[in-house]
This record gives sequence, structure tokens and C-alpha cells, in this order.
Amino acid sequence: MLAPGILLFVLFMLAPIVYTLFLSFQKKQVVGLGLGSGGQKRVFAGFENYISTLTDPEFAASIGRVAVYGLVLIPTMLGLALLFALLLDSKRTRATGFSRISIFLPYAVPAVISSLLWGFLYLPAVSPFYFVFEQLGWDVPSMLSSGLVLFGIANIALWGGVGFNMIVLYTSLKAVPSEIYEAAKIDGASEVQIALRIKIPIIAPALVMTALFSMIATLQVFAEPTILRPLSNSLSTSWSPLMLVYRDAFTRDDIYSAAATSMVIAIATFAISFLFLRIVQKRAFGQED
Repeated sequence: MLAPGILLFVLFMLAPIVYTLFLSFQKKQVVGLGLGSGGQKRVFAGFENYISTLTDPEFAASIGRVAVYGLVLIPTMLGLALLFALLLDSKRTRATGFSRISIFLPYAVPAVISSLLWGFLYLPAVSPFYFVFEQLGWDVPSMLSSGLVLFGIANIALWGGVGFNMIVLYTSLKAVPSEIYEAAKIDGASEVQIALRIKIPIIAPALVMTALFSMIATLQVFAEPTILRPLSNSLSTSWSPLMLVYRDAFTRDDIYSAAATSMVIAIATFAISFLFLRIVQKRAFGQED
């Protein structure tokens, strides 16, 4: 029964990872003038590609930008998702079905489409927002400028990611027995007190998992800056680590360096995820023991 799933995992997940690991220890060597079919050959490079990646200023700069991007995006996205989930779970909220679909709907829009949509909304020449600002006499800087483009990219991810995280948290809230809330109300607890002292602690495991998924997605940001790059001079081909991998593999034709960078990103993602879970595991999942 498990054989088809195991076979697909080996073919489409495990085999590419192993092959990427193999390529990361190789490099291209030019023979003679480098002409003809035998002008280049693949040789063992050891850790040369990894050392080159870890000492590359562009890679370090891309990591720094993604770190700032994550510090802006993740708390804002999870905060809004939690707020919307708590509001939808409140007995006083009306039209919860429509509100739930409206908040979740942006998540159904592909990242490429949403990036194109917001990209043109950021362009002062065609954006209706900047037209209104101009009519009001406001001098508003472009979201594609060097100082604001990071927030523009974060806004696109925020617009699409709040709905997914809200659904996860809202589903966790609906699984909580209503008797707990009723007992709290009998004891005189207000809606705010119930939310802060009962709901949020109970759904702490769901908050941890959404935070973990958000961190992984942040490290893998690619579509938004890639789509916005033709619209702005503020975005380089190495703005994020995955953009650096794409440039090395498909623009510079250096798949070996790209493979090493990919492995570094994968190891860093695993390490950050493991460390994060170790830090919050006892507090978030202790109540399940």
C-alpha cells in the first residue's frame, strides 16, 4: 500500500536531493583552449564550492535582506491571522462565512499573478493610488524605491499569507470545546480575557506550526522579487538566496556553485527549524503530554 508513495518520494524528492549533493562537490575544469566536446570536464572540487558560497558577499547580503524581510513579515502576518481568527470565532461576529472566504481568497491567487498585480499598483505612472495621491497634493515615495521595496515585497506575501494562517488558527479554535468558554463566562471573564488567557494558550501548537511554515517560506522567497525586478532598479539578481541560485544555475551556467548554495540554504532551513522547535517545544506542546 505504501509502495507507490515511497516510489514517488524517492524519484521526485530523494533522488534530486542526492544528485544536488553530488553536484555540489563537483566543478567545471577547462582543458586546453576549452573548445570542442572535450574542452571541459567535470572534476571533484571538495568543499571549494561551499567555501565560495559562504565567503560570497552577495550571498551574505541576500541572507541579511531576507532576515529583515522575515522580521517585518512574519510577526505582522501571524498577528493579523490570529486577530482575524479570534474575531471570526467570536459569537458577536456576523457574516462569518463571507468574511472567512474574503480573507482566505488572496491565498488562492498564484504568487506570480499577485506580484504582477501589486507591481503595477506600485508603479506611480499607472497606479490609481498614486493618481489619488497626486490629486491630493501628497508627495508619496514609490514602493519600488530602494528604501521601500522590501516592504513592498513583504506586503505581497502578507496579502497572500494571512488567509492561509488564519484558516489554520481558526480551525484550531473551532476544535476547542465550547464548555470551556461557557465556564469562563460564568466566572465573569470577558471576551478579551477569554481570548488572551484561554484561546491563545490552547492554540499555541498551531501558532508554532504556522510560525515555522512562515519562516521556511521566508527563506525561500523567490517569485515576488523576481517578478518585481523588471519594474525596479532596486532589485538585483541576487536579492534573495534563491534568486542567487537561479542566477548561478541558469544565467552563469554554473550549476555546481548553485548546487552548493542550495545545500547551504537547505541545511540552514533545517537548522533554524530544529532550533525554533527546540526553543518553543516545551511551552507550546507541553500541554499535550
